[in-house]
Formats: sequence, C-alpha cells, structure tokens
Amino acid sequence: MSNITSIIKSIRDIMRKDAGVDGDAQRISQMVWMLFMKIFADKEEEWEYTLDNYESPIAEKFKWDAWAADDEGLTGDELMEFINSELFPALKDIDTSKTEQAKIIKAVFEDTYNYMKNGTLFRQVINEIDKIDFNSSEDRHTFNDIYETILKELQSAGSSGEYYTPRAVTQFIVDMVDPQLGESVLDPACGTGGFLTCSIDHVRKQIDNPKATQTLQESIRGVEKKPLPHLLCTTNLMLHSFDQPAVTRGNMLTKSYSDYGIKDQVNVVLSNPPFGGTEEDGTEKNFPKKFQTKETADLFLSLIIKVLKKNGRAGVVLPDGTLFGEGVKTRIKEELLTKCNLHTIVRLPNGVFNPYTGIKTNLLFFEKGTPTKETWYYEMPYPEGIKNFSRSRPVDIKHFDDIKKWWKDRKENEYAWKVSLKEIKERSFNLDIKNPHVSEAEKVFTTEELLVKIDTSFDKSAKLLAEIKKALL
Repeated sequence: MSNITSIIKSIRDIMRKDAGVDGDAQRISQMVWMLFMKIFADKEEEWEYTLDNYESPIAEKFKWDAWAADDEGLTGDELMEFINSELFPALKDIDTSKTEQAKIIKAVFEDTYNYMKNGTLFRQVINEIDKIDFNSSEDRHTFNDIYETILKELQSAGSSGEYYTPRAVTQFIVDMVDPQLGESVLDPACGTGGFLTCSIDHVRKQIDNPKATQTLQESIRGVEKKPLPHLLCTTNLMLHSFDQPAVTRGNMLTKSYSDYGIKDQVNVVLSNPPFGGTEEDGTEKNFPKKFQTKETADLFLSLIIKVLKKNGRAGVVLPDGTLFGEGVKTRIKEELLTKCNLHTIVRLPNGVFNPYTGIKTNLLFFEKGTPTKETWYYEMPYPEGIKNFSRSRPVDIKHFDDIKKWWKDRKENEYAWKVSLKEIKERSFNLDIKNPHVSEAEKVFTTEELLVKIDTSFDKSAKLLAEIKKALL
C-alpha cells in the first residue's frame, strides 16, 4: 500500500513543478490519461494470453512499451514533440472499424489533452507510473483504493450540479435496487462510474462460472457527456477487470424522447443526474411539450421513466427542489406516479454532499408498470455523535444499517411514515412531505433551506398579486 501511495504522491509533486498544469482538474486529467495508457498496456499483455487472435489497435511505435517503458528512453523536447505531434494525433484518429478496444481509445482521447510542457518532468512521471504492475492483483487492488481518493479530489472542482456521489450513497442504492446477473443496468449520467462499479461488485457476488463474467460485461453501461469524467469512468471500469467498458461519450438528452424505443429500455437505472444546472438552448425541444425545461435533473427523470422496461427498477438521487417544484416538475411527478410505483423516498440529512454542496437530497426508488398507491418516506437521522457530515467525517455505509433493517418490514416509526396517492394528489403532487412525527417547532432549517423557502414564498406571492391585478383590471 505504502509503495503505490508514495508513487502517486511523487507523481503529484512532479506535476506541480510543470508550468503547463494549472489546477486540480488538469493535474488529474493528465495523470489519468497516462495511467490509462499504462493500464491498457498491461491489459494487452493479459489479452494476448486470454483472447484468441488478439490484435492490438495501437501501432507498435505508440504502445507504452515502445516510448515509455525504458526509463532512459525519450525525454526532454524530443519526448514532448513525440507526444504532441505523433502520439496524440494517432490516438485521436485511431481506426475504430476493427476492434472494440480501438473505440474505447478514440472515445478516451477525443477530448483529452496533454497539459505538461516540460519533457524532463514528463519522463519522471512516466518512470513513476511504470513502477505499477496492473496485472498484479495486489497492485491493482491497492491502486483501486487510491483511485477512489483521486475521484474525491475532483469533487473540489464541482460546479453546476457536478457533484460526485459519495460511495456510501451509491452502495446503499445498489443494495436496495439489487441488480441481478443478466439484467441490463444503465447510468445515463454516469460521471466517474460510481454506480457502475458498485453494480459490478454487487453482481459479481452472484457469479459461479467463467461464462457469467461475459454476461456481466455485456449488461453494465453508462453515458457521460464530459471528457474528464468519461476518462475517469472508463479507467475505473478497466480497473474493475472490464475489458470493454461500455461507457459512451455523449448526452442522452440530445436524442429525441420519441426515438427511445423498446430496444433502448433497461431493467435497472441507477443515477445521480446533475442538478442545479441547465441544458443548452434547444435540448428541451427533444421532449414532449409538457416535459420541456432546461433543468437537467428534470429532463433526466422524465427520460429514466421512459427507458425503464416494464417491471424495471430505479434508484435516483434528486434535490428537494424536484419534490416541491411546480409547473413542469409537477407534470413529471404526475407521470412518475402514474407509470411507476414510487414506493420509497429516503430523505438524506444535510451535509451528505459536503463540502461541495449544501443542497438537501433525496433517494427515490420506483418500479415501472404499476401506478403508485402509496409512498413510504424515511428521514435518515444523523448517526449518534455526528451533527453534520463533512470531508473529514463523511457518510458511511454503516449509517444506512437501520434503513436496511426497516426496508423489509416497513413499519411506521419516528423516522418512517407513508402517504397515500390521494393525499399526494390533493397536494398537487408536491412530494416535499415533512416527517409528521416531528413538530414544526422542533425542525431545524439550514441557511439554504430557509433561502429556498423565502424564494418560494416570494414566487407564490408574486403569482397571487398578478392574479389579483388581473381580476381587478
């Protein structure tokens, strides 16, 4: 553990000296594409033995062993000239017609850049990376743990709803939705792949023969529109022994809603769609008029309902705004409760996504095919001794133990209550239903919650004044 930890620390220290690398996001992007090349080289070594007639999509001179493995090989200006003028153009324009591996490489390098400028420092980084053997189960397992910390570091650059889901939250959602071997699993906004890797680990426990591994590889897929999360996700899946990660670069919202048919439907959707952000002008036109909005999370929720198969299951992270929002949000919630059984909403405590956002979040669990009759709520309390989650004290999977125990027998208690569809309709599909076991006087609101309440109150007042003026004129 200490050896690889020291290697990653050394890489960071070297990169900080390079004038071309500006900030965490660029440093992580630089590190990960280089690690990807090394991981791919080690995987190719394995594929030559395990796959019949394996043919590398990378020309000999561009393989890691040809330009990187010799610690006294290319360096300085000569190395940088090779990287920028030969390697990157070749990988960006690689022939994708022959192998799936070539498609992965092209997708990874399509919008990836080399930020380093100093060839001597670049050589030092290469030599550090080459110390890791990704065919060694011990090295791969150790690096997997470190990779989690690399992903967490990227959170500090979170903006416009780009908050990466805490591992404990993804684990809990996957455990509750319980994907099975052979079921198709999709994350339509997969980010760095947390839900996908959790699903892989979950389903692997069900595998009892080598052929089933191929079934698993064919059933897990994700879509991510931004290049850095896509690169991180692809590398993440390769570290989880996925030879051909099905992670598409793209945006599912740019395809017409009506074009999603039976062939696009899946058994399971697990996702934390970006919230608080808006889509490009015109994206909303891909959706029926009643669902048209620029709010990313709302569009994804309507799309998730569409792409679920009958009896398909979903676990989705959504902000409070979705629960109480009106207009388009109301119509999407009506669609959800009409076409799906929204059986559970877990209301997370403040700070689960700290320090990256204070927005309160909820976990929605639903199954397509039968309308909702009643919805159970569970308000997750802080664990004993914790008043708020933070970077140094994050949410842990053990904090969900009581909810897991409650999940099976579903009895009302101080944290759990159920609401009928009739009551939800009477509330105009406002799902922001507070715990009836806690009095209003006992409730403690965060600054963000108070601001939302004030904003909502002003909005309602403005609408009411407009209606009064209209009636009087």
